[in-house]
Amino acid sequence: MTGSSVVASGYPHGGLGRNPALPQGERLRVLLVEDDEGDAFLVGELLAETGAAIELAVAASLNQARQRIGGVDCVLLDLGLPDAQGLDGLRQVLNMSHRAAVCVLTGRSDEHLGVAAVAEGAQDYLVKGQVDGVLLARSLRYAVERKRADENTRRLREVELRQAESARLERGLLPQPLMDTDQVAVHTFYRPGRHAALIGGDFYDVVQTAPDRVDLIVGDVCGHGVDEAALGVELRVAWRALVLAGVPDDEVLPALEQVLMSERRLQEIFATVATARLHLDVNRATVRLAGHPPPLLLRGGQVAPVPAPGGLLLGVRPRRPVAYELELADQDWSLLMYTDGLIEGRVGVGDDRLDVTGLGGLLSEPATGRVPLPDLPAWLVGRAEEINGGPLADDVAMLLASRGRGR
Repeated sequence: MTGSSVVASGYPHGGLGRNPALPQGERLRVLLVEDDEGDAFLVGELLAETGAAIELAVAASLNQARQRIGGVDCVLLDLGLPDAQGLDGLRQVLNMSHRAAVCVLTGRSDEHLGVAAVAEGAQDYLVKGQVDGVLLARSLRYAVERKRADENTRRLREVELRQAESARLERGLLPQPLMDTDQVAVHTFYRPGRHAALIGGDFYDVVQTAPDRVDLIVGDVCGHGVDEAALGVELRVAWRALVLAGVPDDEVLPALEQVLMSERRLQEIFATVATARLHLDVNRATVRLAGHPPPLLLRGGQVAPVPAPGGLLLGVRPRRPVAYELELADQDWSLLMYTDGLIEGRVGVGDDRLDVTGLGGLLSEPATGRVPLPDLPAWLVGRAEEINGGPLADDVAMLLASRGRGR
């Protein structure tokens, strides 16, 4: 007859003998790992006398404990078992009980072992023969609360580390424009999607490579999280390096695609990109799209998408994007580049999305003309969220390049 059967038959509910109908959520589920029938019987007696809301199960070995440990709140472990001795048994229990608290039972002459057990990760230790029922029940509950506090602290630390990592990645995704010209102003905007406020792979950059030439990029790596953000940083840095190195225009995006395909963790990961080179001396822009929504041109009180060829996503089937030459005509214009998070919000209660046409409609509203250009990207997001009926789900990155009065 094992210790398990003695206690199970004498105390079917452990310390719940006087109140077996107590709701499950208020019970403390304890697994006693003890091969001595007398000691196991005594623990059951002590808990039964107190009427504590403790549901007790007993295992006579680590092998039995491994089968019964699921769902318990606390493990009360004897350090002398037939299949494990001392701290080795504790280490095995800690490995198999990630969520449960662990208290150890020691003999009178082994208190030093109890201290060592706490150092190994146990929440507390009890000396056999020196505890009554009230102290035992209290110790088990305190151990569970300490375990929960430790878990909360660990989770909080993980959140803090994730936020710090996201902040570092965000700084990489969202650099300061590298330009010193006063012929054109560039206003930037970024907002993470509402996926636990984690950043995704949206990025932008601005680089002036000559007194009358400014390059812009807006891109979006599919997915959300640290891996996608890190890949976005790599693509942005690679693009800046390629542009500053004077790589021919037609070769920049193919080289960027090579970086994507070599650095992505999964073959199905892709990116969309829109680039624009502003030739300020001739008031013209060269636009290239790789599966990305077209920029919008604000000029003469009108709003229109740039009719550049859409191109293929980067990382799907390599193909050189086709350049589109955009004549800006006068000295008052703005070019809005954005990621698709801005236009994927819902319109009304159906499945219709804002899309490029809807974004153009927002920019054509009379109220838009009263919004200062530096505030226009944030205003657009606010209007898109208003129409969506709540925060936008995806990240939003924008560049607004303006010359003269900007519209």
